[in-house]
Amino acid sequence: MLFTEDFLHYVWKFRLFDKTNLKTVEGETIEIYSAGMQNTDAGPDFHNARIKIGDTMWAGNVEVHVPSSDWYKHNHTNDGSYNNVILHVVYRDDEPVILPNGRRLPTLELQNRISPDLYNRFHSLVYSNQTFIPCEASIGTVDEFTMRSWFTRILIERLEKRSTAVITALNLNRGDWEETFYQFLAANFGFKTNALPFELLAKSLPQNVLAKHKNNPMQIEALLFGQAGFLEGELTDEYPLTLQKEYNFLRKKYNLNPVENHLWKFLRMRPQNFPTIRLAQFAALVVKSNHLFSKILDIKDVKALRELFIDIPVNPYWEDHYRFDAPSKPMAKNIGQSSVDVLLLNTLVLFLFSYGKHLQLQYYIDRSLKLLENLPKEENNIIADFNVVGVKIKTAFESQALLELRNNYCNFKKCLQCSIGNKILAHSKSMY
Repeated sequence: MLFTEDFLHYVWKFRLFDKTNLKTVEGETIEIYSAGMQNTDAGPDFHNARIKIGDTMWAGNVEVHVPSSDWYKHNHTNDGSYNNVILHVVYRDDEPVILPNGRRLPTLELQNRISPDLYNRFHSLVYSNQTFIPCEASIGTVDEFTMRSWFTRILIERLEKRSTAVITALNLNRGDWEETFYQFLAANFGFKTNALPFELLAKSLPQNVLAKHKNNPMQIEALLFGQAGFLEGELTDEYPLTLQKEYNFLRKKYNLNPVENHLWKFLRMRPQNFPTIRLAQFAALVVKSNHLFSKILDIKDVKALRELFIDIPVNPYWEDHYRFDAPSKPMAKNIGQSSVDVLLLNTLVLFLFSYGKHLQLQYYIDRSLKLLENLPKEENNIIADFNVVGVKIKTAFESQALLELRNNYCNFKKCLQCSIGNKILAHSKSMY
């Protein structure tokens, strides 16, 4: 059998072993009142266990190893954090552990106490040759309550990890939420392909500069297209020439340095997603909405949030252009609802959560989760594959949780740390 410490952690945590007539390897009786809380950081594997050994009730830590000799291999003898270990739980006792005071560490051997059925289920789950996720043959049978509870937990994990970038940027911006939101919103207007140049653009052109020209759309457009590097060189049409003239003046006034134009990507993109069109849409949003983050904090309704982005009129020039000086077939260039929903998901949800977390305001955390519940699921290959194995979802709340599940649990075969994996193994628990 290929035992791992993770498996033994799981067995000990849920007491999935034969508990009849428990004794240490030296023959002292064992009664387990609490297995302890699993520790995922450095130090003993379980904290604050309560175990009666012989006639003595002990409170302390439990260390788990496959062979007992791993105690020495891992150099626990010289680590003071292991001085409070009260029980050594091992699969095989191959060497006694002697503590610095000369006493033998009480040891529980599980070699003949673990059900082969439980191990076989574990091995089949974690080491199967599945093409998508380890439990793809079973996940569709897991009950809705387990799935929902686990989705909520790992979704919070996902948002907490992503919020660290927000708080880092907030500190760099000296606590200015509006400026930080503006920078992240700009990056998300790039929709992955052009996220980096959009982010660099926003950082090179502070929001307070744009605010000084909020009543002049042409100057807003000149600043954005100019800082993006699209107003360099020879231009022909009246509109870009006007922008170029405005930008040359404003560039000197504010001592601006544009982003390198080669960073923008057009190749293999639909024309509606060209960075020039996204810049035109972003300029229209800046003109329409001042102090956008403050508005978002006040608006609760998803429909009202969408209206902040939908039907924003871009400059008429872009109705029949995708690039400067290159006429095209007339087509509306407003932001579509699917693009708006991506912006709500990647920017608004994240900032509501980060704001609530940073200021310890549960109201905004709850609002971020509620917003996810009211946004449609994402459409991508991972979500499609989950659908194939029986996980049917409708909302972004669920799709975001599935992305976290696949990327940070399934890909690393962390089935024993996953409530879904535990549920699939659950009916083996009744054996003991």
